Amino acid sequence: MDRAAPLSGIHRRLRLATAIGALLLLLGTYVVSTSTRADAAIGVNAIRVAEFPADCTYSHRLPDDPIVFPGLPGASHMHSFFGSTVTNANTTLPDLVNSPSTCNPRVDVSSYWVPTLYRDNVPVEPAIATFYYLGEGVRSDVVANTQPFPLGLRLVAGNAKATGSNDSIARWSCLHAGHVPPSKNFVNCPSGTMLESYLDFPQCWNGRDLDSPDHKSHLAYPVNQACPSTHPVHVPKLRQVLRYPVTGDPSRFRLASGPGYTMHGDFFNAWPVAEMARRVQDCIRPVIKCGHDGRPI
Repeated sequence: MDRAAPLSGIHRRLRLATAIGALLLLLGTYVVSTSTRADAAIGVNAIRVAEFPADCTYSHRLPDDPIVFPGLPGASHMHSFFGSTVTNANTTLPDLVNSPSTCNPRVDVSSYWVPTLYRDNVPVEPAIATFYYLGEGVRSDVVANTQPFPLGLRLVAGNAKATGSNDSIARWSCLHAGHVPPSKNFVNCPSGTMLESYLDFPQCWNGRDLDSPDHKSHLAYPVNQACPSTHPVHVPKLRQVLRYPVTGDPSRFRLASGPGYTMHGDFFNAWPVAEMARRVQDCIRPVIKCGHDGRPI
């Protein structure tokens, strides 16, 4: 009996220690599981597309271009302007920063402009103009290191002087009519649809210049899903999507710059620095689809 009592006490202590260990293990598993579920909730709910948009309604038309022909009113073909409502041949960055905007979100006071579309020589403006800021076309590690557009960046995409489809990066298609093959030139859209124009801007910046003599070469398109060494800074890909309320015979259409393959777009960045940085941080780098407010959808 004298030997059994100590052994019994040891057994009780061992059972107690085992029970406490099991309880701690269970508690730890619960805490880790709960934390993992909380961390994963955003990932589960998020749409994994690196994107935030700006929908900008038509503002005005002028034969002006403050990037290509600054200070020369009337020197350009006719342009349709979106975003900032004050853009003209003399527009500078301070003008944009202090201007009203037609964009949703209103915080985007950038200026966007394109050659005016005509049907039977009558101007037609887009019913919907969306400018998507995207992280795509490059490796995931490049997307994760995306930098905001610098304030005051000026950029032209597309070729206003194209002489044929081979000179163009524009794309025309029909909304809700996928059976109509896309083309570099105008397409014949069936009744009840809309004529669409898509144009992607380059997304690799040289890290120095806000403009260049040709208004293009300070940025470049990716090569093999990465930015070339001459243009090492990855910025969002700007995609210009215009939807015009016209259909039918494409021979009735023309741009102010010429045939459909001359479609081009101009971008003068005036996003507030902190707001652009936040959207890149919250939407582009983590590959999350955000709405107009720059918050996950």
